Amino acid sequence: MAAKAAEDKTKLANMTDDYSLQRVPPEGKTPMWRVLIVQIGGFVALSQFMLGAELGYGMSFWDAIIATTVGSTFLEFIAFGLGVAGQREGLSTSLLSKWTGFGTLGSAVVGLTFGISLIGWFGIQNSIFAQGIIALLPGHVSFPLVAAITGLVVTFSVMFGFKGLSWTSNISVPAFIIVIGIATYSMFKGHTLTALVTMAAPGAALSMSAAITMVTGNFIIGAIIMPDLNRFNHNAKDVFWVSVIGTLIGELGVNILGVLMAHAVGKEDIMPIIYQLTGGFGILLVIFSSVKVNDLNLYSASLDFANFFKQVFHKDFNRGAITVVTGLIGTFLSVIGLIDHFADFLTLLGLVFPPIASIMFIDYWILRRSRKELEESRLRGELPEHAETFPIVTIIAWVVGTVAGAYANWGIQSLNVLVISGVVYYVGMKLMGLRKSEA
Repeated sequence: MAAKAAEDKTKLANMTDDYSLQRVPPEGKTPMWRVLIVQIGGFVALSQFMLGAELGYGMSFWDAIIATTVGSTFLEFIAFGLGVAGQREGLSTSLLSKWTGFGTLGSAVVGLTFGISLIGWFGIQNSIFAQGIIALLPGHVSFPLVAAITGLVVTFSVMFGFKGLSWTSNISVPAFIIVIGIATYSMFKGHTLTALVTMAAPGAALSMSAAITMVTGNFIIGAIIMPDLNRFNHNAKDVFWVSVIGTLIGELGVNILGVLMAHAVGKEDIMPIIYQLTGGFGILLVIFSSVKVNDLNLYSASLDFANFFKQVFHKDFNRGAITVVTGLIGTFLSVIGLIDHFADFLTLLGLVFPPIASIMFIDYWILRRSRKELEESRLRGELPEHAETFPIVTIIAWVVGTVAGAYANWGIQSLNVLVISGVVYYVGMKLMGLRKSEA
């Protein structure tokens, strides 16, 4: 009996920890469609709909499509590369970064940066979730109470790792699709497709550069955390379909509908658009569908903090326990309203993220500095024994890319950050002769 209890305890620990500090073993891999559902769940979200509506409010239909295509295509290339790296190595983003340019301390900083920002997004999304529920309930309902309940529900679901994500996405993705279907039907009852496509933007003009920056800014986090999800895939082909289908349905598909609905209703705020086209039922389903976004926020945050504590304090904290703590912090911030002041900090972090993706991509696929150690240790089912601390070239490329994004007012801001940080990193590593190994 004692042995059986110990075995059950070990299984539960493995399930909640979700391989946060090790490679995903063969038995931990999952069918591609499960990963795809979670990926689509990350894109088919209220924030993506909001982006489409903002583009449609300030641009013609075809200009909005061009902005979406340019912004998502460029990042899709990097997202696919990072996703394949994560699948091949079976590592989360923050842990993979340890051997793709950032080293031990650098990967901890990456994890901490991601974790803080994702807790912020968790709190913001939870506040919106709670406010939407209150708006649909009769009488006076306490916001702190509702926010606490919604935050704890999401935290509990993410405790069980990828399986928890799949469960909520299996429910919330269909719910969101139902809303989209109802809204689309209502939109075409009063407007023809030709009229919506050819009409002028209802609001103030939005430049192409600003629009592409908005698209890439909305997608960059999803691109960077591709290894977090795709490490559970079996091969690169699975990653390809997850990337392409997820982007076509989520990024391009939802954006197109958001653009058309903004044209039909003449507004840029998504809640009034949804309410006008679907009524209270639609609002309810949209709010519920936001649960899956917070699932992803909290899940990736737990992986990032697990890696941070491992690299800095050499402590192996269980991912499930970290999920509870981070979920409680995010919930607390939304309950007391302090999270409203976190938006400016998140904007600053938006300039910090693109160089991370660029540096990791350049190091893994072009410089290939740690590929030999990664491949040899992969055959043993282990992690490489050695890693750098925090290469000076990485720090310089990260800082230069971030500063360029903050102060350069030419071209497309977000793409400038990606290109400049990548070029600085590549040239710096070549000049300093810091290529570690060839595979």
